[in-house]
Amino acid sequence: MAMLLGDVGGTNARMAIARNGSIDAGTVTRFKGDDFASFDDVVRQFMAEQHQPNISSMCIAVAGPVSGGRAQLTNRDWSFDEDNLARLTDADQVRLINDLSALGYSTPSLAGEQLGTLRAAPVTRARNGQALVVGLGTGFNVCAVRVLPGGAITVLEAEEGHTHLPANIMARLQDRVGTDAAAGFFSTEETFAGRGLSRLHAAMTGTAPMRSEDVARAAEAGDPAAVATYDLFAELVGLLCRELSLRFMPLEGLFLAGSVGRSIADRMALFEPAFLAESHMRHIPENTPVFLIRDDMAALHGCLAALG
Repeated sequence: MAMLLGDVGGTNARMAIARNGSIDAGTVTRFKGDDFASFDDVVRQFMAEQHQPNISSMCIAVAGPVSGGRAQLTNRDWSFDEDNLARLTDADQVRLINDLSALGYSTPSLAGEQLGTLRAAPVTRARNGQALVVGLGTGFNVCAVRVLPGGAITVLEAEEGHTHLPANIMARLQDRVGTDAAAGFFSTEETFAGRGLSRLHAAMTGTAPMRSEDVARAAEAGDPAAVATYDLFAELVGLLCRELSLRFMPLEGLFLAGSVGRSIADRMALFEPAFLAESHMRHIPENTPVFLIRDDMAALHGCLAALG
């Protein structure tokens, strides 16, 4: 029997078949969202290309909210329904999960080239089976992970992006861009998602906002203003991750994910001092390793783990 796995974002949908507890690499297929009117059409084409395998179960990771067996993409007019997908594929079990939850499920098995170690922690530290995925990309959110005795994985949904900024981060912003400009950074997502980087650059330079990708390219090219923006942004991410380390105590690791998260990987010299800046309860961030999820297949591996 085969398992159908999917990782669906606003731009692309990646599909795969798993058999005997592992993903069949030859089945991994990427579909452009613009080419399909609905996700159901993606499933129909993928099933046809795979010669209509007998699907026992399926798990789809969706870049959007999931509730009551239904989901909606944030950046595309696609809806998902577990009952409908069961009828479409004849699967006995269908599960929809958020894409960050899928990354959470993947963390216990990530190793080697799938991960980049951005900050090591003492191997002799106390361990608690807890990890945290921090998604910095188009949006911002976190997913807490707990590996239970016996190996079962539990992931917790959150809306961390819609929380207010910690006072120390707001104070740092006010110091650098002024009180009026800092008021625009009213939530964690508005500060740490891609549009937050764009807004930060505009506030620091007094210019019109530019796309975060363009800020990144300018910084890579050595533009002094863009470099200054990224330096401050990396420091702010370090301050935030310090707060998250105390809130979730992820002694198994704090896993950065997403395009903005990847851009921080080259700025750990600015991230780490902020991460360890506070003496109060410093032993927690000191004992928290920081990783970067490099594997584009991580969400598919997480879907497979979620069916286990």
